[in-house]
Amino acid sequence: MKVIFLSVFFLLFASLVYAQRQYSTTDKQAIQYFALANQSLDDRLYDEAIEQLQKAIGEDAKFIEAHVLLGDVLRGRWRYGEASEQFLKAIALDPEFSRGIYYKLGDCEVHNAQYAQAKIHLEKYLSYDNTTPQTAAIAKKLLNDCAFSLDAIQHPVPFKPINVGDEINTADDEYLPTVTADENTLIFTRKINNNEDFYKSDKVNGKWQTATYLSDQINTPRYNEGAQSISQNGKVLFFTGCNRPDGLGRCDIYIATKKGNDWNKPFDISPPVNTNGWESQPSISADGRTLYFVSNRKGGYGGYDLYKSTLSEKGWSQPENMGPNINTPYDEQSPFIHPDDSTFYFCSNGWPGLGGMDLFVSHLGKDGKWQKPINLGYPINSNGDENGLTLTANGTYAFFASNKLNGQGGFDIYTFELPPALRPHEVTYVKGIVLDAVTKQPLESAVEIVDLVKNSPVYQDYSSAEQGDFLATITTGKDYGLNIARDGYLFYSANFSLAGHVNTEPFHITAYLQPIEVGNKVILKNIFFDTNKFDIKDESKPELQKLIDFLNLNKTVHIEVSGHTDNVGTVQSNQVLSENRAKAVYQYLIANGIQPERLTYKGYGETQPIESNDTDDGRSKNRRTEFKIIAK
Repeated sequence: MKVIFLSVFFLLFASLVYAQRQYSTTDKQAIQYFALANQSLDDRLYDEAIEQLQKAIGEDAKFIEAHVLLGDVLRGRWRYGEASEQFLKAIALDPEFSRGIYYKLGDCEVHNAQYAQAKIHLEKYLSYDNTTPQTAAIAKKLLNDCAFSLDAIQHPVPFKPINVGDEINTADDEYLPTVTADENTLIFTRKINNNEDFYKSDKVNGKWQTATYLSDQINTPRYNEGAQSISQNGKVLFFTGCNRPDGLGRCDIYIATKKGNDWNKPFDISPPVNTNGWESQPSISADGRTLYFVSNRKGGYGGYDLYKSTLSEKGWSQPENMGPNINTPYDEQSPFIHPDDSTFYFCSNGWPGLGGMDLFVSHLGKDGKWQKPINLGYPINSNGDENGLTLTANGTYAFFASNKLNGQGGFDIYTFELPPALRPHEVTYVKGIVLDAVTKQPLESAVEIVDLVKNSPVYQDYSSAEQGDFLATITTGKDYGLNIARDGYLFYSANFSLAGHVNTEPFHITAYLQPIEVGNKVILKNIFFDTNKFDIKDESKPELQKLIDFLNLNKTVHIEVSGHTDNVGTVQSNQVLSENRAKAVYQYLIANGIQPERLTYKGYGETQPIESNDTDDGRSKNRRTEFKIIAK
């Protein structure tokens, strides 16, 4: 962005200087064409100016000012190769005509991936005294790009992009793809007759189906919709809408929620996220509580910066700039937070790269701060603009759009296997359905997944009212507890141990919620004790809090806390151990405000197995703590 502005500055500066000085030619016709070109530039008629400057050079091939100004105009029109030719001709005629030529030539050569030549010319520019601070800073930045690029080309990373196929790509432009965690739905932007709308494709038997118009509720015939982020379960869409009558600024971030097979009408996020400026390109975290986005609001480091805002009971927080380890004095865009919540992808033209916008990845450090980004490397990045990268939940494959790979036409969507060194942490997902245990009807219920070591939720949402389904991504290498609750029902408890887990196959769960009836019971699967001990472990506290919440919500309910063991050891020792464990839970509940008269406890030892004691898995399931409704 700033390089383009600088191009315009040089173009205007050149026209003023050339109007006032003695030219390098005395050819009157050449000078007349040159003057006409300057007039065309004043009127922003760039193609006419190019033609007039070419005529001026045709009259006198040694007309240095015409070569330089033609180079300026071509550079401003992103025709870098042609611009370089004109600057080189000017230098050949007079190497000391203007130091600025070397800066502009080096810039063009970086854009043309001519890094060795660019290095020579940029160093030449910086050898002059009294260079302007702004252009000197950019020249040094471009030199860093040259050094990085020359090394990156010598050490390419694996990159084999695959077109996703005719079912998605057409002769029109398709770009900005996002995929749900189960990799079964792809949503993207398609531009037809300069109007951007959302389309989607579902995967059936491993094959993408013909893309269809997403929804009349979201797409509009008059305004552009694009730059979207889909929640992991595919039920909440964050997207960018520009110049809409209900917006606050030129571009705002909107939210739409799925309703059955269609979508509800979107609404824009209120301040402080949206402002009267420019907010765009949202990316939502796996738990749906942290929103990353792009803004040009005041107080940033550059033109466009990356921000984040967190959701609480009070709404979205004041956006926080992601800081100098992410943002630069230039532009950062296209944020994508991976479901591991600790790997962040974005594009930038400020960090060392191969020219234009490059793709980068930053990892969250142990100190809770984002680390300095890593360039994804060559040939994933090139001397052009790369942006809009998203990943599958397992982190193995990336999706992006390109118009350089001989696709169906314009921008097409591609996928490629991400090199292992650039991948996020492994995640898998839990996909479940919540049903009434008696009627087998779907239930809208509160679903929470808790990191048992940190005692903190990693997922909090509701199963859908229509199908009772939910989907949550979780990072491997940790232990998790799952709790599902709904008024009028006993809560559901489960756990997952992903410590040392290398298989990213998802967990599929059908959770049956029992109505609150006398005799119904719940196995508390996230109550933990050390072997042959009855001290409650810290990772049991989230589950115990769920039980406390249940009893506080249902104040007439009385329960029995029951302890059970496997058959390892003597009958008497198992009986005593089960009683002590049940008593420990009983005492914890009382210590946390539950009236003693609503509670009893009992140990059953090894007398009520629910699985065979002949296997480790069976014995593990028999060692359990339950609670049973004894009055309501």
